Amino acid sequence: MSISVLRIRQFLAWAVTGLFILGFFVDPVGLWTGPILGVWFIGTQKPRRGFIWMFAIGLALSLPHLVRGSFAAGTAGAPGFLGLEIAAIAISLLPLTFHRLVSPRLIGATLGGFASTLPFPLAVIAIHFLAASVHLGLAADLSLNTFLRCWFAATLVWMWNHEFRIATVAPGVGIFAAALVIARTTPFLREFTVAAPQTGQVFAWTCLAGALALALAAALRPGPNQSWANRAELHSLRSPYTADPLQVQIAGHRETLVSPAGEQFPIHNGIPNFLKPEDLAGDNLKYNHLYETIAGFYDDTQRVGCALTGMDRDAYVLSYLGFLEVSPGDRVLETSVGTGLNFKYLPAGIQRFGLDLSPEMLANCQTNLRRWTMDADLFIGNAENLPFADSSFDVVFHVGGINFFSDRAHAIREMIRVAKPGSLLLIADETEKHVKAAYENIPYTREFYKDRKEQVAAPIDLLPSEMEQVSLHSVFNGRFYALTFRKPALVLAGV
Repeated sequence: MSISVLRIRQFLAWAVTGLFILGFFVDPVGLWTGPILGVWFIGTQKPRRGFIWMFAIGLALSLPHLVRGSFAAGTAGAPGFLGLEIAAIAISLLPLTFHRLVSPRLIGATLGGFASTLPFPLAVIAIHFLAASVHLGLAADLSLNTFLRCWFAATLVWMWNHEFRIATVAPGVGIFAAALVIARTTPFLREFTVAAPQTGQVFAWTCLAGALALALAAALRPGPNQSWANRAELHSLRSPYTADPLQVQIAGHRETLVSPAGEQFPIHNGIPNFLKPEDLAGDNLKYNHLYETIAGFYDDTQRVGCALTGMDRDAYVLSYLGFLEVSPGDRVLETSVGTGLNFKYLPAGIQRFGLDLSPEMLANCQTNLRRWTMDADLFIGNAENLPFADSSFDVVFHVGGINFFSDRAHAIREMIRVAKPGSLLLIADETEKHVKAAYENIPYTREFYKDRKEQVAAPIDLLPSEMEQVSLHSVFNGRFYALTFRKPALVLAGV
C-alpha cells in the first residue's frame, strides 16, 4: 500500500475517532455515535458480561440525573424514582443484548449475513413499546426515524466487521439505502411512530413479530460445526498426555473424545478441549487471563491502532508469513492461533488447524472464519503438549505468545514433533523493543509485563542442534522477530 493511501487512511481514522469523542459531549452527534458504540461493544463481549458492563457505564453516566431527581422527589419519593430510572437503564440495554444473542447466529447467511443487522432496530422498537405498554415510564422516540438510526448503527458495525469489503457489503448496503430512500420519500411511512394510535400500533407489532421471527430463525439455524465422528482429521488426534489415539463418544447431543486409557476430552461448539487444570499455571495462567479479557477487543484494537499510526497491517502480517512454504492441499497448523488473523493471509486450497489456550480467542476465531467463509479445525489446548500424532502437518508455525510460555523449549519440540520431515517451521513474536514501547506503557497490559525475570529474546538457543537452515529475521522495523528453521528430512530419534 502506498504512503499516500496510508496517510489518507490515517487522516480518516483520526477524523472518525474525533467524531466519536465529540459524541460524548454533543447530543445530536451522540444520537448517532452512541448506538454504533453500543452495537460494537456488545458484540465484543459475552452476553451477560456485556450487559453488566453497559449497565455499569449507563448507571455511571446517569448519576448526576439520579442525584438531582432523588433530591427533587424527596425522602418519600426517592426510592420509587430511583427504581424506575434504574429499570429504564436496564430495559434500554435489552435490545443490545437481544442483538448480541441473535445476530451471531445469522452471520454467514445470504447477502453476507446482512440479516444480522436487523435484531437491534427491531428489538429497540418492540421492547420499548412493550415497556411503555405496562407503564414503566420509559421515554423514547419510537418512530421510524429511531428504527432507521439503529439499523444504520448495526449496518455500520456489520460493514466494519467485514472490513468494508465491497464484494461482501455492497448488496446489504444497497438494501439499506433503498429502504432509507423509501422511508424518507413516502409520506405514509414518515408518519410511523408508536405514539400514533393506528399506524404506530401496526409498526410496533410488526417490529415485535420481526424480532421474534429472527430469534426463531437463529435458534433453528444449524450450527457450522460438523460432527467429529465424521471427520477424517480424527485419525491424527492423540491424547496430549498419553499419545493414545482418540475416538468419539456420543451421549445425547454431546460429543466427547475418549482414549483407551479412559481419558475424556469434551467438545463444545465443535472445539475439542484438551486442557487440564495443571496446564493453566505459571506464565500460562497469567497471560491466558490477559487474552481471555482482551479477546473481544483484540482484532479491533489492532485495526484501529494500525489506522491511527498509518501502519499497513497487511504488510505487517505478510512480513513474517512470507517466510512460510505453503502449497495447495497442505495441512497447516498454527499454535496459539488467537482470533485466526493469519489464516486470512494463507493461500486458498489448504487445510487449516489452530490451537490456543484461550476459549475466548477461539470463539472470536470461529466468528471470523464465518465472516471470511473459511473452514478450520480449532482446538483448546496447551502448545507445550499438542494433541496430534507425529509428522501430521506440512506446515507448522507460531505467531505471538511464545515469549511468555511457561516452557518454551517444550513448545518448540512439540512443533517439530508434529511437523513432517523436511518442513520449514516459523516462530514469530514481539521484540523487547516493542514490548517496552507498547505493552509496558498501556495501563492495563503493563500489569502483565512488569517485573519480568528476563528480557524478550528469540528462542534460537532452544532449537535442537539437528535443525537445519536456521535463520533469524528482524521484521517490521525491529518490532518483531521471525525465526525459521527446517526439520531434517530424516526422522531423528528424540525429535
